[in-house]
Amino acid sequence: TIVVWAVNGIPWWYFYELPGRWKDHRLVSLDPDGSQWDVIGPERIVGCVVYPAVEVVEPGVVRHIDGDRFTLGEPSDLKTERVQGLARMLIGAGLRAPVRGIRDEIWGKLWGNLSFNPISALTLATLDQVASDPGTAGVARSMMEEAQTVGEALGVRFSVGLEKRIAGAAAVGPHRTSMLQDLEKGRPMEIDALVAAVSEMAKLVGVEVPTINTVLALIRQRARWLRPGPPGIESKALIGSRV
Repeated sequence: TIVVWAVNGIPWWYFYELPGRWKDHRLVSLDPDGSQWDVIGPERIVGCVVYPAVEVVEPGVVRHIDGDRFTLGEPSDLKTERVQGLARMLIGAGLRAPVRGIRDEIWGKLWGNLSFNPISALTLATLDQVASDPGTAGVARSMMEEAQTVGEALGVRFSVGLEKRIAGAAAVGPHRTSMLQDLEKGRPMEIDALVAAVSEMAKLVGVEVPTINTVLALIRQRARWLRPGPPGIESKALIGSRV
């Protein structure tokens, strides 16, 4: 059975069949007890990067804002029959479904998400506000520069320039990022897949990421106190990896 793993951030199977010294390395931040790797099995995975911008209006109701692309790819980067067959099905449904090197696509999407999402949750600002304000855009830029260094150390190619990526985010308009939506609705935020995994990978490849680590500490603390309880009692932590 094929499992299509559609994510905004780093998936737990990222290093499966990745050539080089980190082949089959397991990410503790995403799969601490190894249950996803052992039970689901990375060999069943077809990666998918989801590009549409949407907003959950209410349970079962999702408002589509922009985009129709669902990029697919095998962890091995081979264009197998199963991934091409899946692409044909999505195209037949009226969606765009290119088959590409999935890790480059993952980082292309993650590049903005790891910065814009936590910054928006910390400031309660929409995507265009984060990307347009000199202060928050500067923080996002620093995070993206650090992330690019990590990605390139792992062999990733970034096809879009950093400034173009920031400008593209600003052009989306007053969109509430997924992390901000989760914060507002009291749901667990995607901290692990979007930020913590990049911090873990940075340690793996020996890259310093001070801005990413600072924002990670802040958004984790924000999640811990999302629902304040009685004085002196910490609320239930809303830290997690939602896929």
